[in-house]
Amino acid sequence: MKRSFIVLGASLLALLGLAQFSVPTHAQFNGGVGTIEGTVLDPHGKPVTNASVTIQTSYGTHPHATHTDVNGHFEFARWTAGQYDLRAYANGVFSEWAKREVIKAKKTTEVTLRLIPSQDGN
Repeated sequence: MKRSFIVLGASLLALLGLAQFSVPTHAQFNGGVGTIEGTVLDPHGKPVTNASVTIQTSYGTHPHATHTDVNGHFEFARWTAGQYDLRAYANGVFSEWAKREVIKAKKTTEVTLRLIPSQDGN
């Protein structure tokens, strides 16, 4: 009985060790976390309250969203350093994608997203 517990314990430790080293996190490769924040503006340059802001990796995965405050401000704090794309949406209008915005470890990146009315009426 003792022997099976020892084998089981050793196997479990080996698996945990492999899991720790076989799938390193993005943060380990890029050196930490940072913040990206900014403002969403309407087509006339005024801040947009409660706009939805989406962030995703620059290769289009892991999207997350937040909303702007009463001053049109948004923030994604403690994000893994790397490149990200952001886009805002409010009142049926999108901004253009802010492509390849860089989050650096222990730094804050600032972005302004301006809503652009559709030129084709949609």
